[in-house]
Amino acid sequence: MINGSFILKSLEETQGLGTILGQTLPAGHVLLLEGDLGSGKTSLVQGLGQGLGISDAIVSPTFTLINEYHEGRVPLYHLDLYRLTPQQVDELYLETYWQGVEVPPGIVAIEWSERLLHRPSDYLLIELLHQEEVRRATLRLIGQSSDVDLEQLTLGMKSTSA
Repeated sequence: MINGSFILKSLEETQGLGTILGQTLPAGHVLLLEGDLGSGKTSLVQGLGQGLGISDAIVSPTFTLINEYHEGRVPLYHLDLYRLTPQQVDELYLETYWQGVEVPPGIVAIEWSERLLHRPSDYLLIELLHQEEVRRATLRLIGQSSDVDLEQLTLGMKSTSA
């Protein structure tokens, strides 16, 4: 399990955190991303795509809601709930993405996840916060996931006390 906090001093470090997650996480994991506009959510998902080996440009699906990338090590499902109310999100049946029912199992990254009325039972919550010239990324593994070994995360990332 991981509960940690990291100071990210640049866009490259934010993407680097995502890259390490993309190289580390197996299919079936859900990342819930929370933070204000400009806090680095999309940058982190871009790094996630790089870590998965996706060469397509990853952009926030603010207007399309969901972008799917199938060329990487495992599929990446990138959702952006910014323009929706929690009630509208609830009507989309997004559970199919983290249950792997109608789509191949992959990694699901959800921006603006605070709009989810119903969360999966297991997920990695990533909260991004602006602090002057840097960002703080706080990670919390929620649920019973025992197959997550994120010790690699500390390599190249400067850990701080949570």
